Amino acid sequence: MRLRFLGTGTSFGVPVIGCDCPVCGSPDPRNRRTRHALLLTDGPRRLLVDTPPELRLQLVAAGVEALDAVFLSHPHADHLHGIDDLRALSGPGGRRLPFHLAAEHAPELVRRFPYFLGPEAGGQPGTVVPELELLPYADRETFEAAGFRLTVVGFPHGAFRSYGFRCGDLAVIIDGKRIPEDAVPLLSGARTLVINALWHGSPHPTHFNVEEALSAIERLAPERAYLTHLTHRLDHGTLAGELPAGVEPAFDGLELET
Repeated sequence: MRLRFLGTGTSFGVPVIGCDCPVCGSPDPRNRRTRHALLLTDGPRRLLVDTPPELRLQLVAAGVEALDAVFLSHPHADHLHGIDDLRALSGPGGRRLPFHLAAEHAPELVRRFPYFLGPEAGGQPGTVVPELELLPYADRETFEAAGFRLTVVGFPHGAFRSYGFRCGDLAVIIDGKRIPEDAVPLLSGARTLVINALWHGSPHPTHFNVEEALSAIERLAPERAYLTHLTHRLDHGTLAGELPAGVEPAFDGLELET
């Protein structure tokens, strides 16, 4: 199984609009971060994780011509608002693209995108809309998405829950602030861990900072870990030099075997 980081930034992305900080002006391409998305592949099978606003650009850059399913972590704009780009990857031949999301989040999607998910969905003549099959999941449920066997875990994310998963030797924590105690055995000992980490220092109410992410990594003891969902407070080269062995900052376009 291969993992590609399509986007590794937070809701603002990097560079941030109107910012002239050293990271936003950096010539290092690893400091240019689109909003969060992952792509899992195994042979011809492709599972997309999240649909951020830059999704079209991310998929074009990765050479993606087809998807088998989509997994949505939660419906915040930076993880969802590229969903309309899925119209290019669904519909032909009557195909509906499987779209896995938490049952608690499904009503929000229908409310927010009634033109293709609501009861009157169907589109105007001559228009194209995403053709999606909404497949709700529950916390700790195990199911197959694009042939990948996922066990999902809900993580506190302020007043919401964001969902990550364990898939074989890969564990993914997206927009988490705390790991539920009973999920620690499920997530422990992975070959590869992906975990969000905003910045150094001051705690954030809904995300791990770098120090909290490192503490979680130590507890879960993966073979290697990659920090993602990074802000413009973190320079890639500087952060890479500060992290312990086995922990690296991810960057847009990074690919690895899991």
